[in-house]
Amino acid sequence: MIICPHCQAENIEGTIFCEQCGKSLLAESGASAVSTQRLDKPTDDLGAKATWGTARFDEHATIVMHIHEAPYPIELKPAQETILGRVDSASGARPHIDLTPHGALQKGVSRIHAAIRRGDDTLTLVDLGSVNGTYLNGQRLVPNQPRVLRDGDEVRLGSLISHIYFK
Repeated sequence: MIICPHCQAENIEGTIFCEQCGKSLLAESGASAVSTQRLDKPTDDLGAKATWGTARFDEHATIVMHIHEAPYPIELKPAQETILGRVDSASGARPHIDLTPHGALQKGVSRIHAAIRRGDDTLTLVDLGSVNGTYLNGQRLVPNQPRVLRDGDEVRLGSLISHIYFK
C-alpha cells in the first residue's frame, strides 16, 4: 500500500493519484508529471463510420457525451472553448472535462488533448497537439485545425471512444 503524504490515506500499489484527496502520489517522491504514453497499437484502425447528424447547435442546447463502457454519460453546456483531457496535479493540467475516471491515462488521452469550440450556431472539435491523436468518425484530425462536430458523431481521443449528441 502507498500512504498519501497529504491525507495519510492508504492507496493500492501503483496508484498515481490519491483516491481520497486526489493529490499526486508522485509529487512527494520527486517524480515528474505522468506523461502520456504512446500506444503500442496504432489507433487508426479501430474502425468508425461517418454519421450525418445535424451540425446546427442551438445556443440553449447541451452536449451529451456517451463514453464507451461508462455507466453514465457526461452532460455539459459548452463554453466558448471546452478542453477535454485528464487532470494531472503534478503538472497542473486541469481540463474542463476530466476523463481520468474513464481510463484516460491507459487509453492514451493527453492532459490537454482536444477542445470543443462554440461558434455562432455550430461546434467544432480541435486536436491540441495530443500524443495519440483525436479522431472524428475515424478520421484523424490535423492538430489545431477545427472540424465541424455533428449530432451523433464518434469522437476518439487516443483509444477512448465516445459519441456526442446534442440535446
